[in-house]
Amino acid sequence: FSTLSPERQRDIIHEICHLELSCLVFTRNLDIPELLLEEADGKGIPLFRTHLHTTDFIERITQFLEEKLAATCSIHGVLMDVFGVGVLLLGKSGIGKSECALDLILRGHRLVADDMVYIQKRAPSALIGSGFEIIQHHMEIRGLGIINIRSLFGVEAIRERKKIDLVLELVEWDTSREYDRLGFEREKYTILGVEIPMLRIPVTPARNLTTIIEVAARNHLLKVMGYDSAKEFEKNLLKKMEERGEEKPEIKGEVE
Repeated sequence: FSTLSPERQRDIIHEICHLELSCLVFTRNLDIPELLLEEADGKGIPLFRTHLHTTDFIERITQFLEEKLAATCSIHGVLMDVFGVGVLLLGKSGIGKSECALDLILRGHRLVADDMVYIQKRAPSALIGSGFEIIQHHMEIRGLGIINIRSLFGVEAIRERKKIDLVLELVEWDTSREYDRLGFEREKYTILGVEIPMLRIPVTPARNLTTIIEVAARNHLLKVMGYDSAKEFEKNLLKKMEERGEEKPEIKGEVE
């Protein structure tokens, strides 16, 4: 640019400043030409300068804009990091979501958000959950009130944000309803247009929900790695029956 004639420099700057620009950014602490300062000031175009190299700046500003302009929503529930799996616990008020989360924390898992989960859509199919600033790291336990998880258990018991990988809905046990007992059902929960695998967990006093949630997280990890316990069970069962020459049974929810 500096090798061009003053007239050509002015023409280029004039053309640039007549575009619909939000701002201009100069990287590597480059000097801003005086002509550009005058033209940008006249057009009301903000000018910025950074010490970052161009590629580093583009990467950072892209990430910043994706976060600030992402589609968002909030949902009533509890978000936990269980074995590295982002588990979103849903269910009606009073069913025991916070109590389950507290038990998971005692077992070494990490709280992301309790009561209200703030969700941002990143990329085509990634949902990032976090807590609202005013209630972040806090939990409401009936009978105890509001407790600060960070103060009670330390920073290792919390996470600022986590990708949502699995939705578990806690529901009251209904004797008139038939629940999935083999794991062939493949339900999805849709948030901001993104489908997340979902399981419905019936709640009764005799069931250890914390252990069930841990097993659900481990089983999800297995599926991500390509191993499906239900499909493997079905395959082995059909193989044994073929060896014995028995007729194949019709298994409800059978999938290819």
